[in-house]
Amino acid sequence: MAAPMAPDSNMQVPLEIAFHNIDSSAWVEREIRARVADLERIYSRLNSCRVRVEKRVKKNAGKSPPVVRIELGIPGRKDLVVSHEPEHLRQKFQTPDIRNAIHEAFRIAERRLRDLKEQRARKTKTPRHDSGNQLLGQVAELHPDRDFGFLVTNEGGLLYFHRNSVLAGDFDALKQGDELFYVEDAGDTGPIAAKVRVKA
Repeated sequence: MAAPMAPDSNMQVPLEIAFHNIDSSAWVEREIRARVADLERIYSRLNSCRVRVEKRVKKNAGKSPPVVRIELGIPGRKDLVVSHEPEHLRQKFQTPDIRNAIHEAFRIAERRLRDLKEQRARKTKTPRHDSGNQLLGQVAELHPDRDFGFLVTNEGGLLYFHRNSVLAGDFDALKQGDELFYVEDAGDTGPIAAKVRVKA
């Protein structure tokens, strides 16, 4: 069954709530809608959410707590899936019930969305940070047999750079006088050139 989200939801696909081997409940649906709205506030780029509430059918199933599985559709990556086993709830709560199952699943989903948001924030900040600190120099010396060289800065100083520091361009094709973009970094014995890119 599909439960419509609140009018201010930005998701492209309406929230889906499914019950399996367990009776549906208006309270459970309301609680799930409220918790999904919280997820959207944490991560506004969600484009779909499917929640499955189920009771595992097996021996002693009557004592087994329900399981809540959440699938979140996020642009540019695989769905983020959150689920927990009944044993996880038994270890955490004395008498786990549907309220505990919902709370635990959404607590994990919130934490994973916050982690994802932080990762994406770091990725988008890094290139801008580097481009603001990029400097232009020229190849002064090359020692291809020993995998390093030196570049001369605009101030006339020499900076060491290693073959592995060349992120764009071919180290073996470099020659004296070639222009390089670089970021100055701290090495073991002083300043070095890092994140080196051959000027096109």
